[in-house]
Parts: sequence; structure tokens; C-alpha cells
Amino acid sequence: MASNFDVIIIGAGIIGAATALELARSGNRVLVLDKLPAAGYGSTSNSCAIIRTYYSTLDGTALAYEGYHYWRDWAQYLGCEDESGHAEFIQCGTLTMKVEQNNGLQTAISMADELGLPFEELDTAAVAARIPAANMGVFHPAKRPDDAGFAQSNGSDIEGAVFWPHSGYISDPQLATHNLQRAAESHGAQFQFNTTVTEILSEQGRVSGVRTQTDEHIEAPVVINIAGPHSAKINALAGVAESMNIKTRALRHEVPHVPAPAGFTASNNAPVTSDSDIETYSRPASGDQVLIGSEDPACDESHYVDPDNYDQELSEQARVQAMRLAQRFTELEIPNRIGGVVDLYDVSDDWIPIYDKTDLDGFYVAIGTSGNQFKNAPVVGRLMARLIEACEAGQDHDSDPVSYHLEYLDRDIDIGFYSRNREINRDSSFSVLG
Repeated sequence: MASNFDVIIIGAGIIGAATALELARSGNRVLVLDKLPAAGYGSTSNSCAIIRTYYSTLDGTALAYEGYHYWRDWAQYLGCEDESGHAEFIQCGTLTMKVEQNNGLQTAISMADELGLPFEELDTAAVAARIPAANMGVFHPAKRPDDAGFAQSNGSDIEGAVFWPHSGYISDPQLATHNLQRAAESHGAQFQFNTTVTEILSEQGRVSGVRTQTDEHIEAPVVINIAGPHSAKINALAGVAESMNIKTRALRHEVPHVPAPAGFTASNNAPVTSDSDIETYSRPASGDQVLIGSEDPACDESHYVDPDNYDQELSEQARVQAMRLAQRFTELEIPNRIGGVVDLYDVSDDWIPIYDKTDLDGFYVAIGTSGNQFKNAPVVGRLMARLIEACEAGQDHDSDPVSYHLEYLDRDIDIGFYSRNREINRDSSFSVLG
């Protein structure tokens, strides 16, 4: 293998692989390095891989709706076959509850109207008709099972919900990443696994390459940190962490898997749910299971960890999340032994990602993706390619932010929205909702 490239990408997760594809398509000699044995083998592999078209900000919503179109036309976007087959987009829609905490989704509805996104408003009766034996009561604030009032409604019902039809989930997130790897390789990109970056090399204020655990020195004038939960460690190696106003940390999360209620399974095309009253989301999965994620309520302790040393076993938190969902899904059965996964989110201070250059010339970041950017990976790949092209051509992104044209929406967005130097965005949900 050559020892010099145009671009080195650190991280072969879904966003790293998508960025490799777009840069390789532009004619760059790209090398992707990952410490694990395969693409998408880290936190990507345990992603719930939900595709949805609503966020708490207009820019986030626009990017998500743009990303939907890539997943809808996945094979066309890839432009090549994969010996393992293609990942499938299950377009089952998302049912998002209208509650006081999200202002009855009025902001999301307003942004959807502005962007021309399809949605359907449902009253409480219509929501109950879609969830078997549903309890439409209000349980907020979210509680732990040993708290007073757990599973007791306050006597009122939720306002209803919004159904987002251009939503669903990806059948296999690791396979989707492998698809991107094969597509990138078809344009000349190379992937090197079981490789840990131990040093970011620089000369006269510009990145010059990396050094690995085997003392291999690989040269490139552009290096991109897309290392997911390890992003903060890579930034520290590059010496850019302290100069960034927005930082990232690795947050431990659990996603339990339990049997789905009758009639609310993947085979019934059951929707994804997002319920900010009980601060829980869910999606159907194969084997008539339902996956249960947390929207990080205040009553739950946040576990920020060393990504190289954390507890990977399910805890009592898995049962807590299942019990919260059972408040709404009254027929949900919780087995004595709960299955599921434990993995990490790469979380920024405001849960909005950082897609940016840094104070080290040639060193770029696509980080802080916080469990909510899987859906945006293909369009983020193109956005990062556009950012790098403009910066390397001399545009000062800090003072003159690069714009990116959303092809399907026919709308320009300011990549500066995702700046490392922004102030904390108070419009964010400060949760996995983004």
C-alpha cells in the first residue's frame, strides 16, 4: 500500500465511509483507518438506524429530509453492487407524540411547512387506534420505577401525535456501512483495519499525516477526524481540543430489546415511536422484537466514559426503559432476562454535530454525532467533501462560511451552523432527538 494519500479519514463508521465515498468520487486518493476489524463495527453497528425527518432546528430538519432521499434510492446512490447485498430501508413512518414538553410539536410542524415536508396530525383517538391497548395518559415528568407516582397518569391525556411518513429504519446498519465501503473502493478508496492512530503529524502549522501503533507513518495533507466516541481523543492528539468552543464526550447508552406487543411488530409495519412524555423512543425489529431507546430524562444519570474502558453489560437501566414504554404500551411484556445492546454516543455540548475545519490547517472534523446522525450520513459525506474542497481552495470558513446546496430540497444551508466555535444552540433538544 502507498504511504501517501490526498486524504486520511480516521474512523470507518457510517459517516466516515460516506465521506470516503464522496471524496473518492471527486478524484482524491483516500485512506480510511479504523482500530476495529471492519467498517461499521463500532458504535454504528449498534445504532437503532432510525431515519426520520424532524429535528429541533430548521437546519437539522432540512439535512434530515435531504438524507431521506439517499436512503430511499440507496442502490442508485451507491452506484455499485455489494457481494453481501444492500441494506434495506423499512419505510414504516414515525409516530411522534404531541406533549407539553415539545409544545405540541408546533415548532416541528412549522419547520415542516416551511420546507414542504409531508406529515399527518392525529388526535388522541387516532393515536390510540395505532397502538395496541394504548394508555394515552400523561405521565410526565419521566420517573424511575421506585419514584412516587411512577406509571400513574396525572388524569389528562396527551394532545395527539404527528405521523411522519418519510421515516423508518435501516435493516442492518453495519451492512449499510459495508455498502458505502464497497462503493468508495470502487472509486479507488482504501480501507485499513486493526489500525490505531497514535499521533497526528504536522509541519509548520499544517497536518502532514498520521502515525499508527505499528510506527507506520502515512502522509496526507488532509486528515479528517470521524472517530465517533473516540473523537475527543483524536482531537487531543491533534492539539485542537482546547481551542474548540464546542467539545465532545463519549456517553454510554443502553437499548433493550423485548417482545413487541401483538399487532405492533415489523411484520405489521408498525411505526417508529418518539414519546417525550415518557422520554422513550422505540422501533420494531426482526423476530417480533421492539428496541427501546431513552431520550435522556433528568431522573436518569448520564454516564460519560472512557471509550476504551466502559461497562458493556446491560444494567437495571434496560428494565427501566422497558417499564417506561409499558406505561404507553400496556400489553408490553418484559421478560426476566432482557436482551439488548450497550454502546456509546459521541455527544457534543448541545447534541448538535460539529462538521468543520479546525485551527490546525488540513485537519477537519465530523464529530459529535450523538446517536442522531446515522440518517444523515450520505448527505454529510457530500457536505464534508464540499467543505474540504472550499477550504483547501483558500476559503476562510471561519469568517466566510461555506454553503452547501441541498439537491432534493433545492435549498442552500450554511455549514457554519455546525461550527466548532458556535455558541451552544439553545434551540436544541439537548437529547438524542437532536
